[in-house]
Amino acid sequence: LNLMLFFTWYGLNYKTYPTNDSIVQQLDMEEEYEEDIPITNFETTPPPPPPPASAPEVITVVEDIDDVEETVIESTETSQSEEIEERVISIEEANVEEEEEDIEVPFAAVESVPIYPGCKGKTNSELKACFEANVLEHIKNNFKYPDAALQLGIYGRVHVVFVVDKNGNITDIQTRGPAEILEKEASRIIGKLPKMTPGKQRNKPVNVKFAVPINFKYVAQ
Repeated sequence: LNLMLFFTWYGLNYKTYPTNDSIVQQLDMEEEYEEDIPITNFETTPPPPPPPASAPEVITVVEDIDDVEETVIESTETSQSEEIEERVISIEEANVEEEEEDIEVPFAAVESVPIYPGCKGKTNSELKACFEANVLEHIKNNFKYPDAALQLGIYGRVHVVFVVDKNGNITDIQTRGPAEILEKEASRIIGKLPKMTPGKQRNKPVNVKFAVPINFKYVAQ
């Protein structure tokens, strides 16, 4: 009976302790966990050196020995009255001449037609008819069929346009025809027209353009 009581008491007071393997395993896990954490190094930059101290400015006092002559600068600006006076003089002295435009008016539209010599003292409509009749008479009297055109059988109508300028002279003769030889003859005939009294528009002499055809036609006899 005493022996059974002893074993019962011993069993109640018996304690168990963990083995070294569990301790070692726990330590190993802690070592592995510590190795996984990266180590960050923080570098500290030293502060820049302070700037060198500036040398104190030395002010030298110079004694006023020589007397400096005062320079007087005269103003070059003109007064307002002088400027206005110069402008008035320049405007009065400037002679601006307006250039008259050379207006060219067709013969049928001009107010006063050029006057052919011998047609003075008549109405404007009569002066037109007289001008045209005298131009045609002039062409007939000065007409000459070119020999080369006769030999080559060249014929046709040459359209002639010319201008009686504001001085009454025959200018700007233009021809258009079937052959150059006929155009030259037509230009020669018109160039021999006499000087006329210039036509007028609004009582001012103007250039007047006139057109006339010259028909070169050979009639065999």
